[in-house]
Amino acid sequence: MSALPLHPTEARAWLRAQLARPLPHPVGGDAPFYPRAAKQPAAVLIPLVWHTDQPTVLLTRREAGLRHHAGQVCFPGGKPEHHDLNAAATALREAHEEIGLTPQRVQVLGELPPYITITAFSVTPVVGLIAPPFDRHTALTLQAGEVAEVFELPLALALDLPRYERHHYQRDGIEGSYLALRYGGHLVWGATAAMLYNLAQHLQSVP
Repeated sequence: MSALPLHPTEARAWLRAQLARPLPHPVGGDAPFYPRAAKQPAAVLIPLVWHTDQPTVLLTRREAGLRHHAGQVCFPGGKPEHHDLNAAATALREAHEEIGLTPQRVQVLGELPPYITITAFSVTPVVGLIAPPFDRHTALTLQAGEVAEVFELPLALALDLPRYERHHYQRDGIEGSYLALRYGGHLVWGATAAMLYNLAQHLQSVP
């Protein structure tokens, strides 16, 4: 693909246009389990930090002692509350609660196809742009006991489709597979990697 737009204003227009294009073959869920049960809504925020030298994707790593998804790399997000108007409101609220990212810092640009998890959640990924200057070390406050770390993955790596690995597994006697992406000492896998892969397909598509 061509070089990414450097200026946030150009990036906003380009990202909106790319995200509006339908994906012919989106990764839709944690095969083969996702068709089984009724789906519960949820939303996550995919924050793109548009540093002028290298745009990045903001990711979190959960605390190791949690009951669910312990130690996993993920996007901030969760289930909607009654006052959330839409998926974007849920994603922005959860990001504020989990990592202290104020909604005013994020410009929502679009959504990716819903992703159905093994736990029967229909997750809407909401893509948002964070314009510079932005320093995660001073701009964010992590939720104690929930979020162990926030880090930035280069967007160029997330867009490199051949870098994604496909792993096979068995669960309850049924074979399935999931995607994974390695960055430094981090392993991004499962739903988070699949959502990044769908984002990459959108941004790799040719108008």
